[in-house]
Amino acid sequence: MENKISIFGSTGFIGSRFCNLFPEESFRILRGDMSPKSRQILYFISTVHNYNVFTNPHLDIDTNLTVLIDVLESCRRSKKDCEFNFISSWFVYGDTNLPAKETSPCYPKGFYSITKKCAEGIVESYCKTFNIPFRIIRLCNVYGYHDERASKKKNALQYIVEKLKKDEPVDLYHGGEFIRDYMHVDDACRAIKLIMDNASSVNEITNVGSGHPVIFKDLIDMAVKFTGSTSQISHVPPPDFHKIVQVKDMYLDNRKLTSLGFKSQVDLESGIRQLCQT
Repeated sequence: MENKISIFGSTGFIGSRFCNLFPEESFRILRGDMSPKSRQILYFISTVHNYNVFTNPHLDIDTNLTVLIDVLESCRRSKKDCEFNFISSWFVYGDTNLPAKETSPCYPKGFYSITKKCAEGIVESYCKTFNIPFRIIRLCNVYGYHDERASKKKNALQYIVEKLKKDEPVDLYHGGEFIRDYMHVDDACRAIKLIMDNASSVNEITNVGSGHPVIFKDLIDMAVKFTGSTSQISHVPPPDFHKIVQVKDMYLDNRKLTSLGFKSQVDLESGIRQLCQT
């Protein structure tokens, strides 16, 4: 187990792909198991959207904070000289100046976003208290292949692509005229691995993003072309709750990532074509 990475949350969209890309190094931790099996820990466990407040207001707190603390406690007790790599999200930035830098002030909105930022603080404080090296990795929008949990609430791009494939009507908030930062899941996993392998990134926050803002409608136009869809696309105003918990525009400053030598291998057009064909 010396060169293995203990993957918490290995059944999720990104976690499972990481394990597939790096099978020799990945050790999948079973659901409910809080104990690391190796020195390197990669932590994906998380809720995935801000809408749980309507069905279970405790879910984001229980999943994003309580389970995290249980795993951190297991790491401390394991005596494995652990390094804790925590996967976070661009959602923690909220309404901030763009591009969002690792040093930008964060104004998260919604239970998911707020608990993810709180989780970052817990990781930093706990790890410094018990002298555990850590990394906080903030992901941009990640797409590619088949995300079984894609919905209007999470991974909306794939959700819309699936509707386009079926020629079903599509509603676009703001007419799709908003900015996002997208990276293919394979590139995101390679970026995570690069950060983990780099000693200078210890006890740091690193953005994983393309560094290039893209207008969401342009992605949908691309998907329409690749699918040949005849879907009726309507421009609709976002609902009030969406305005409360979601920022309109976001993209990440990725200069720290590129300074480590990272280069994307899947360009956006190829990635969208692949998404439309799977």
